[in-house]
Amino acid sequence: MALKNGIQLTWLGHATFKVEFDGQTTLIDSWVMNNPSCPDDLKTFDKIDTMLITHAHADHFADAVELAKEYTPTVVAILETGSWLEAQGVENISAMNKGGTQTVNGINVTMVHANHSNGITEADGSIVYGGEPAGYIVEFPNGYKIYHAGDTNVFSDMRIISEIYQPDLALLPIGDYFTMGPREAAYAARLLNVPTIIPMHYGTFPVLTGTPDALRELTADVAVEIIELKPGGTLS
Repeated sequence: MALKNGIQLTWLGHATFKVEFDGQTTLIDSWVMNNPSCPDDLKTFDKIDTMLITHAHADHFADAVELAKEYTPTVVAILETGSWLEAQGVENISAMNKGGTQTVNGINVTMVHANHSNGITEADGSIVYGGEPAGYIVEFPNGYKIYHAGDTNVFSDMRIISEIYQPDLALLPIGDYFTMGPREAAYAARLLNVPTIIPMHYGTFPVLTGTPDALRELTADVAVEIIELKPGGTLS
């Protein structure tokens, strides 16, 4: 399966993706340096123009401050997480909230709901409120739309996401324990009515037991293609 008109998507492991289009690089969820699934040769970047943060748990957010200061991208996050980043000296914050859409470096970014939690762990181990978790619809100038669900359980409003935004590709967590597993992701596939799914957020740690094969089996009666990428794998 190829992506449309020059979009290149690389899975960096867990829930982190690098998306390249028209000379722009977008990083979705900024866990790279200590991400055990991320290949070493992909832990540095030529540039990052846009950073999208779904929520502030360490396995999605741990490198946000360092990467933002090094590459000075436009950083999109929910308001409270954006405020925390600003307090750490991060510039170019473009905070938003659910239901809103903004154009960032030529792509339209819509923040949508996710059913999860969101706390920022401070250096002393305390946890502060990071706002609500989120997912994103990323629409490219050629009309192609990617839905990154963030960390979430299945929720009935995925049907609304399908009807309003009609994504072409969904990046769905399947690991279980901290997010939905294959059973719930298969239900999400039916709600979303999306033609292609790339599973994510599985296999990084032993507790994340969901597999793409299980999702494929549970969606055998659905008109959806399950693309199993390996960490470092690219669709282009």
